[in-house]
Amino acid sequence: MRNVADRATARDRPPEEAAEDTSFARGLRVLLAIADRGEIRADELSAVLETPVSTVYRYLRTLSDFGFVDRGGVGYRLGPRLTIASGTGVTTGDLIRTAGPILELLAEESGETAVMVRRIGLSAVCLHEVPSSRALRVTLPPPSGLPLDRGALGLALLAFAPPEIVDEVLAAEAEAGREAVDEGQLRADLATIVATGIARTEGDAIPGAVALAVPVLREDGIVAAVGVIGPATRCGHAWRTRMARLLPASADAIIGSLGAGRSSFESHPLE
Repeated sequence: MRNVADRATARDRPPEEAAEDTSFARGLRVLLAIADRGEIRADELSAVLETPVSTVYRYLRTLSDFGFVDRGGVGYRLGPRLTIASGTGVTTGDLIRTAGPILELLAEESGETAVMVRRIGLSAVCLHEVPSSRALRVTLPPPSGLPLDRGALGLALLAFAPPEIVDEVLAAEAEAGREAVDEGQLRADLATIVATGIARTEGDAIPGAVALAVPVLREDGIVAAVGVIGPATRCGHAWRTRMARLLPASADAIIGSLGAGRSSFESHPLE
């Protein structure tokens, strides 16, 4: 939980512009720029990110090695690791433009921060957020990443990911030597999320925070997840119950705006 001033969402700003950026964040900016445009040349990426071509090529090589990007024709596009079961031609730019007004409404209705995330590799990456207007708030500025197996936002994505992604997450946790994940419990939690259509956590990925999230689903696969996060001290039972009604409607509104049919869950009107 952080008490922070509102900050601009500058996903395309140069990787070298902020010394505090991690290599992960810099690589994500390259990746999101590719996702935004479908296919883009290295020199175009250099211009968009205002970054030397040599630096762009360095990130492209690393992303290519992991299967996150692929060379297609004269440009680069998302690779096989990221197109597996995405099932859609929806770009990150499409999502942000479509979901922006809906997240604004969700933040206003909830009084807390509204967030949209998408799976990139084994992370839940924030594409867009509308922070709470309150002084004490929880934020997740783009392109922050969260683990898929912790927190409502990641779990909402993982629950509808291909089975092999769940296996990869479990293997990565073990390889990294982090605290062991209870495989049986994780799979049970994911099954519950699939059955109910909503993920709920408290103090999981973000200490002291409550998070609820739902998948944004099309008939051809999961597109993203949308959720709300706020301080546990302020987000009690009544708030959580109301958010559980608002979130599916928000996801359906995003799908409807994308013009791709309904999600698989019952729609509830915004209250």
